[in-house]
Amino acid sequence: MHASFATKPDQSRGRLISEEESSFRSPYQRDRDRIIHASAFRRLKHKTQVFVEHEGDNYRTRLTHSIEVGQVGRTIAAALGLNQELTEAVALAHDLGHTPFGHTGEDALHALMQPYGGFDHNAQAIRIVTCLERHYAEFDGLNLTWETLEAIAKHNGPVVGELPWALAECNAAMDLELHTHASAEAQVAALADDIAYNNHDLHDGLRAGLFTDADIAHLPIIAAAYHQVDQKYPGLDGLRRRHEALRRVFGVMVGDVIDTTRKNLRESGVQSVEEVRALGHPVVAFSPDLWRDLKEIRAFLFRHMYRAPSVMEVRTQMAEIVAALFPYFLANPLQMPERWHEEITAAADQTALPRITSDYIAGMTDRFALQLHEQLTREGKLA
Repeated sequence: MHASFATKPDQSRGRLISEEESSFRSPYQRDRDRIIHASAFRRLKHKTQVFVEHEGDNYRTRLTHSIEVGQVGRTIAAALGLNQELTEAVALAHDLGHTPFGHTGEDALHALMQPYGGFDHNAQAIRIVTCLERHYAEFDGLNLTWETLEAIAKHNGPVVGELPWALAECNAAMDLELHTHASAEAQVAALADDIAYNNHDLHDGLRAGLFTDADIAHLPIIAAAYHQVDQKYPGLDGLRRRHEALRRVFGVMVGDVIDTTRKNLRESGVQSVEEVRALGHPVVAFSPDLWRDLKEIRAFLFRHMYRAPSVMEVRTQMAEIVAALFPYFLANPLQMPERWHEEITAAADQTALPRITSDYIAGMTDRFALQLHEQLTREGKLA
């Protein structure tokens, strides 16, 4: 049973291309399933978070991260009486627009695309689900519902000012009301993303040897978690101790969002999804105290992981790969796979071809970009 402020499947604003809905799946279940079956979703298997694909099999990828976000999102949505299927659809789609090599690749591609409207991974996710997935007979993209598209576009909050071009194209067709906040389901997906990466970046940083259990044992939330484990399981071996502590940190974050959001919902008095959108501030949130603690943890990760010398060295190398591939394919567009050739031939203005090139580069996995760069270098086609 959904709460009054949840998104109701029978009240969906529908799809851009009208379809007969399923007799056994809600519109949002159908959206989720289309996202799971998308080519871009499968490619997340070989797109990384912090560490590059070839650096180890045990680090999180964009795919495992998205699955974790979906799991956290469903847990929170269920506790709050929200629509779990919509929450999961947004969680699974939120990283579809990422380039190879994580934010390093995105920064490099954005710099290269500055003369042509820039690059934004959130807007690219919208472009993928509305245009670049081309498997269905009656439409490009996945023809997702208005609510799912709105949630993907606005899960981090209202989008104001000059819109990324990829988002502007979708908004012109469907008016996603970008000036308002999104549904509570979208807001849950956003915080589930925060919870998942805070947790797994600690795991991955420890596994990589960038810092030790002792280094993080003084941090807020984490200190209490290690203390609880040591009290309950004295002498526990190191890996089990770490896992037990970090899963408690995970639980604290999830519980705090549920408790804080319940309080916010009571105090705001919202009774519908439209009232959630019009509230003027997020209703799904961490408590101020936990948010302060998380900022301290994030500051630690920034110093010891995201800006670690070994990580920065690899980031420089990966940025150079994107910076070499983009101008090569811009100058030699017919070297892209045949499926791109019709668009390339039809490119009508000075922004069209760079945007096609950007779509192609952004869709690459870490593995493919590395192999392609090596091949083109070996053939003497890259400087």
